[in-house]
Amino acid sequence: MKKILTFMSDRAQSFRYAFSGIKDILMTEHNAWVHAIFTIVILSLALWLQISFIKFVLIIIVITLVWVAEAFNTVLEIVVDMVSRRYSKSAQRAKDIAAGAVCIASLGAAIVGIILLGPPLLEKLGV
Repeated sequence: MKKILTFMSDRAQSFRYAFSGIKDILMTEHNAWVHAIFTIVILSLALWLQISFIKFVLIIIVITLVWVAEAFNTVLEIVVDMVSRRYSKSAQRAKDIAAGAVCIASLGAAIVGIILLGPPLLEKLGV
């Protein structure tokens, strides 16, 4: 029984750390604010349009991909800044490439959103 309680306590602590990280990115990263706004708008639009379950799942997947990319980009920037106090071309490249990954994920998500939400939106608006 003690092992189960320890296991449950450890899992609860893991979730506290994870939620602390999510709170941190939301409170400190301006791009995360943009992602949050788009997440709310797109999910609201998808619900309003009453898209199919499969389309909704695809929207969730691409939104998640963007958030994960942003989180890893943020972590990479923090670690690079810790390790490389002075300007380094390699450090700058790492940061730029990580930011590029977020851009790729965001553009992909936008394309998926347009493909999945565009036609039902145009239909709903009578266009």
